[in-house]
Amino acid sequence: MDYLNPIIGLFLYFPEDKTEYIPAAITMVIFTIAAFFAFRFILKVSKKEEDKVDNLMNEGKQSKEK
Repeated sequence: MDYLNPIIGLFLYFPEDKTEYIPAAITMVIFTIAAFFAFRFILKVSKKEEDKVDNLMNEGKQSKEK
């Protein structure tokens, strides 16, 4: 496993100046909020489509019963 340390070390960077974390934190918050609203939007659209399908199923059952 020691042969992987130089390779993994290239991707790890911990800055001495902690203010470099601020833009990353802001970006993470923005994308987290955007993902939350996208998820809520998808749920809302899915619920509307489910209601449409239920209505069509009920109409189909009623027309078969007549």
